[in-house]
Amino acid sequence: MNVELRQVHDSDLPVFYRQMNDPEALHMAAFTPKEPADRDAFDAHWAKIRSSDAVVRTVLADGDVVGSAAVYGVPGEREVTYWVDRAYWGKGIATAALRALVTEVPERPLYARAASDNAGSLRVLEKCGFRTVATASGYANARGAEIEETVLLLEG
Repeated sequence: MNVELRQVHDSDLPVFYRQMNDPEALHMAAFTPKEPADRDAFDAHWAKIRSSDAVVRTVLADGDVVGSAAVYGVPGEREVTYWVDRAYWGKGIATAALRALVTEVPERPLYARAASDNAGSLRVLEKCGFRTVATASGYANARGAEIEETVLLLEG
């Protein structure tokens, strides 16, 4: 499968919205918007990040929009995030997309966070060179509870 990143187009947003409302994906991601079905909040969030200094990309697999990936935050504390449609999990797409993103954004350090029980996401991050540096707890909207998250770092 050919995985590429490109600029986000307005036509990608309905796909992202649908993906963000998959109950199983929301549970796995854990740290999600409080009301993912609130389309106005979704649109406001995407307008904000697209106008910021974040590096935001659409993930394509064989030309199909399958997710998004981004680097955001202040220098020295920048963080990666990504979302891949559940139908494409386990195919190496998230790993390929994240590798492309960290190649495009050479600044280091980069941080990442994942629910500690999200083995798939933790494996993606490790394959891309991130290493665990801490654990923390935080309120996970998708689970309605405080859970453990793993903090990872990519250096050099």
